[in-house]
Amino acid sequence: MSAAAVRVAQSAQVTKPFRKPPKIRKFLKRDENGLPVPHVRNLIVRDTHPCRLMDHYHTTLQDDLMYMTYNHTSGTPPQPRQIRLTYDPNDPYTKNRYNPPVGGSQLGKKPAPPTTAENVVRLEKIIIHSMLKEALTNRSNLLGLIAAFRALSGDTEGGGGRPSSEGVQVVKGKKNVGGWMRPGLPVGAQVELKGPKMYDFLGSLVEFVLPRIREFPGIVMPPASSTMNSPSGVAGVVSFGLPPEAMGYFPQIEVNLDSYPRSYGMHIHFVTNAVGIGAQNRARALVSGFQIPFARK
Repeated sequence: MSAAAVRVAQSAQVTKPFRKPPKIRKFLKRDENGLPVPHVRNLIVRDTHPCRLMDHYHTTLQDDLMYMTYNHTSGTPPQPRQIRLTYDPNDPYTKNRYNPPVGGSQLGKKPAPPTTAENVVRLEKIIIHSMLKEALTNRSNLLGLIAAFRALSGDTEGGGGRPSSEGVQVVKGKKNVGGWMRPGLPVGAQVELKGPKMYDFLGSLVEFVLPRIREFPGIVMPPASSTMNSPSGVAGVVSFGLPPEAMGYFPQIEVNLDSYPRSYGMHIHFVTNAVGIGAQNRARALVSGFQIPFARK
């Protein structure tokens, strides 16, 4: 045996292949389920890529909406008319009584605020919800719907360290309906999207889903003769529904479509900051700027 081989054999005998692991001096805390809690605090996942539709709103769409919806008023705006209440508020016998205004609810007559650069109509959140009647007999039927909404939104409760993220929520009944639905029973699921995830969902909707739906004329609008002085007309919310086959057109679902037991229909609500008379039209102008079509009856 050569001298080099002898030195290698001697070093192999001296050096041990494994060492004892270090002793754990401080154990991790455990939660109520007995699972260890890591020493990670305030973990926040930042945006990994620029949001194209968000940039489109701030660079182009916001200025166009300001020009289209600007309403110039000269002079001092008049003071709002004082609506008389049904009962005298100073009467001690009606102090704690429900006191509605004379003439019914004034919500549909609420005037729009003065147009400024700060209150240009913008998209605040998107709410997706779906009702599943089969969940009344067996709540496990909601698992497929919850998994589909998680894939669509990419949002989980507290995901990315954002406390405002609530993830997919189970919708429960609030009153008795015909004896088949009772308060507290799960009847569906919903998810609220804000920020970049909201615009990512909107991009998938207008680029992959709506063009592939057969005979989709657009979001049906009420007739031109209908009044806009209604609670829905001053709310600034645009809502429409999608059939069950439309869920398979989303790329997040289409890539793994066989993993879901069925397709689910859904309702989509675009919630904006528009309020007052004409808020519905301003909200439609904003949504149409994201290439969502509308059609009259």
